[in-house]
Amino acid sequence: MKRPISLLFAIAIGFMAFGPKTNTAEQPKSTEITAAKPKQFGGLALYTVRDAMGKDPKGTLKAVADAGYAYVESANYADGKFYGMTPAEFKSYLNSLGLTAKSAHMGMVNMENADQLIADVKAAGIEYFVIPVPPMGMFTFDQATKSMAMKGTADDLVKIMDTLGEKCHKAGIKLLYHNHDFEFKPLADGTVIEDVLLEKCNPEYVNFQMDLFWVTKAEVDPLTYFEKYPGRFKAWHVKDMSTEGVFAPVGTGTIDFKRILDAKKKSGMEFYLVEQDNTFGLDPLEAIKISHAGLEKIGFK
Repeated sequence: MKRPISLLFAIAIGFMAFGPKTNTAEQPKSTEITAAKPKQFGGLALYTVRDAMGKDPKGTLKAVADAGYAYVESANYADGKFYGMTPAEFKSYLNSLGLTAKSAHMGMVNMENADQLIADVKAAGIEYFVIPVPPMGMFTFDQATKSMAMKGTADDLVKIMDTLGEKCHKAGIKLLYHNHDFEFKPLADGTVIEDVLLEKCNPEYVNFQMDLFWVTKAEVDPLTYFEKYPGRFKAWHVKDMSTEGVFAPVGTGTIDFKRILDAKKKSGMEFYLVEQDNTFGLDPLEAIKISHAGLEKIGFK
């Protein structure tokens, strides 16, 4: 099955400061799961369980529903299909489990395939078309420094986002841009890519999915952006950070999600998704259960 994002991006996520899956980063002390079926709420980014989705998408989606999630974000699209299912089949199967697909990461988009991708996202009942990294060859990863960056200028990215955003708007869906850490770090000339996007992209066409791990990794306070750009962050990726600075299940790490959640209205957040790019040896299907319990404890609904 083809990867939904560039090989370069996959390499970046796999090795960016986090090491291989055998990394011995601190794990939660308990992965015990209660017998009672959890309440159905919140979302899961399916990138978290990408390996299981590649082997058994339907069984994995059932496990996601059984873990208590109410909606998902897809992270696989190839040859007109989501996880090997046509848009209609994907939508129907999710509905049979009591799930919906709220958003889709569509990093493979370009100006030649954009109309078809947008049409397929809409046909799957997906409301948000998400750009996970600068598209169309703009994204870069430096293996030596394990750092992500971008070719071209922020203004180039603004033009791409506005063009795609207008196409999505005309089709009746919405466009979001998902951040990593590099968009918040000043470039040599002082430019902050995220600021340029927020200030120059047409808000009628383009809004944002804030990844709370990556903004924290960039040593930026999410609330600063909620105050400066209220209402622009329609979705969040909720992923925790261990004391070692790597991905951790929600509620087991150092990020003060309660403080961020209290600013939900200011941010404009309409939905959120658990994501854990690397679980460091812990079965991702176990990690998502720990995260769902963490969501409930923090006060997410």
